[in-house]
Amino acid sequence: MTTDTLRNHPFTLVLSGGGALGIAHLGVLHDMEAQGLKPAELVGTSMGGIIAACMSIGMNEAQIHEQIASFVKVSNWIKFSFSGNAIVDNDKIASIFETLFGKRKMRETEIPLKLITTNLKTGHKRVFNTKDDVCIKDAVLATMAIPGVFEEHIIEGEVYGDGFLCENLGISESSYKHILAVDVLGEHSFEKELPDNFFKTHNVLEMFERSMRLLIYNQSRTLLHNTDKKVRLIEPETYPYSTYQFHKFEQIRALGIGLL
Repeated sequence: MTTDTLRNHPFTLVLSGGGALGIAHLGVLHDMEAQGLKPAELVGTSMGGIIAACMSIGMNEAQIHEQIASFVKVSNWIKFSFSGNAIVDNDKIASIFETLFGKRKMRETEIPLKLITTNLKTGHKRVFNTKDDVCIKDAVLATMAIPGVFEEHIIEGEVYGDGFLCENLGISESSYKHILAVDVLGEHSFEKELPDNFFKTHNVLEMFERSMRLLIYNQSRTLLHNTDKKVRLIEPETYPYSTYQFHKFEQIRALGIGLL
């Protein structure tokens, strides 16, 4: 699918989850703005959901970049928890999202927004959209809540966690035939060689993260194989970086530039 096709047809921009790797979405947004491409709809999961939410209220790439640069230091947004089901208490993150989105609801965006979450009690996918009387900040806190890392988020009495558990690349939620999808956990998110470090612990940790990337990659590949929509897929080469390396945001952002 060419850039002209996207320019001449309404399309959905789908942004995947991927922790710090999701900062590569900004590089793609930079190119979209340079080429005059504006989506008719936004679908996001986890980190992709945070960026999509920012776009939905009219923020441009430079403004989103500035926000990310302001809280890349872990101390700015992490508060460790010694109780409950997660390592991180969401208080600081919730405060940041309160500043960004205020009390604005999902139905009050400039571009229609869909955020993918997982009901942690049933395991079912839950997509928050313009039909929901829910604050954007709450839906964002739900889509990014990696189980065991970030606190699960309660909305209307239900408990929600990260959307990657059911659909990391939300192409099935597109309302339009044409889709521009950016998958930071795609084919180029893992090396073709297995880890071979001197210390076994490094190998074990790398194998675990590699396994998670492969699991999510195959989930997305199945969705892509079975869709009847026209998808232009962008897969930045994120394999050199880890999902927690937010301090390398400039290098990771650059991975998305020049791929459109």
